[in-house]
Amino acid sequence: MAAVAANNSYRMKDLCELTGLTRQAIHFYVQQGLVPPGRKTGRNMAYYTDDHVERLQLIQRLQHEQFLPLKAIKAIIDGETGGFDSEQRSLLRQVKQRLVGPLADQPSGEMVEAVPLAERAGISRDELAAMAEKGFISTTGEGDALLVRSQDAWLIEHWGQLRRAGFTAELGFEVEDLGIYEELIDNMFEQERHMLFERLSHLPPDQVAKMIENVLPLLHTFLINYHTARVRDFFAASE
Repeated sequence: MAAVAANNSYRMKDLCELTGLTRQAIHFYVQQGLVPPGRKTGRNMAYYTDDHVERLQLIQRLQHEQFLPLKAIKAIIDGETGGFDSEQRSLLRQVKQRLVGPLADQPSGEMVEAVPLAERAGISRDELAAMAEKGFISTTGEGDALLVRSQDAWLIEHWGQLRRAGFTAELGFEVEDLGIYEELIDNMFEQERHMLFERLSHLPPDQVAKMIENVLPLLHTFLINYHTARVRDFFAASE
């Protein structure tokens, strides 16, 4: 066991030993708001408590036993209600039960072998590890026995396609760059979910579910076309 100070405080190396996590992973969880920062005692020194250990162990259990993505874990830890009142949350549950196709609730426990998937996509194990560390995918196990949620397999395949399109590490493109687009989508979703449910909450759940299913492909087409237009206008303005 790691050495523990008399006041039950831990240094970072102690925290790593107690949880089995890397320093980088713990710092990432702190940055994402999943774990509170340690008590700073100097420029490069901070101390952590048993609460930090328990929080990190909870994150690991939710990741490895229930295969939850980090955003869902953060919602559980924060006890988030999404800003909706009890009546709106009831509507959300009813709408969820009526969604079909890609929006239908998917079993969270279905896992696939990550290493063969990465090899087929043409990406390295380091890139696979970076995706998991940054929370883009949810994994369990290690080495050749590493498993990834089936819902996350598309991102591994997509990253391989980006590599083959010329966006290589030699040119400076890394997994972390996906965070730019994740942040944009997160911000957009936070605004649209409130807008939609503020304006649709008085409608029957069946109608809300159908409207959401119908609008999703329309919004995706809008985003593709609008993004394309912005790139086109940028080059047109540079002439």
